[in-house]
Amino acid sequence: MKELVEVIARSLVDHPDEVAVTQNENEKAIVLELRVAQSDMGKVIGKQGRIAKAIRAVVKAAASKEDKKVIVEIVQ
Repeated sequence: MKELVEVIARSLVDHPDEVAVTQNENEKAIVLELRVAQSDMGKVIGKQGRIAKAIRAVVKAAASKEDKKVIVEIVQ
């Protein structure tokens, strides 16, 4: 899942070197924290959050094959 989010985010931003994804697991779910350059935040979130929703939908679909719950958080 982590690699999937990295690939999607790197293709969207102007500074792909600054994309970082950290994975934290707890009892309920896997939490993926996506960090990008400040100037690229708008490109990852999109207008009205549409790109962020699309990223979450793709990850959710991939996680459903493995019967896992994955949460994608975009942090600064």
